[in-house]
Amino acid sequence: MTAHRVTAPEPPAAGTKVQGPASYFPSIERTYGRPVQEWLDVVAERLDTEPHMQVVSWLKAEHGMGHGHANAVVAYVKRALA
Repeated sequence: MTAHRVTAPEPPAAGTKVQGPASYFPSIERTYGRPVQEWLDVVAERLDTEPHMQVVSWLKAEHGMGHGHANAVVAYVKRALA
């Protein structure tokens, strides 16, 4: 596992609207049946050696993730590691 782990955000307080890439996370968990933390971990590891769009393409091809979901996970990780 990568030395620079990106942790998933805490669930928002009631009545709070999440914006940005994290707003996709509940849908990603429901749609693909895995906790968002697992996606963040594999993406952080791949971003060590691969560019953004290559990781997005990998999520789409290997895991059947839609483009918006894949891009949201990669963007969230990239922003957290910047």
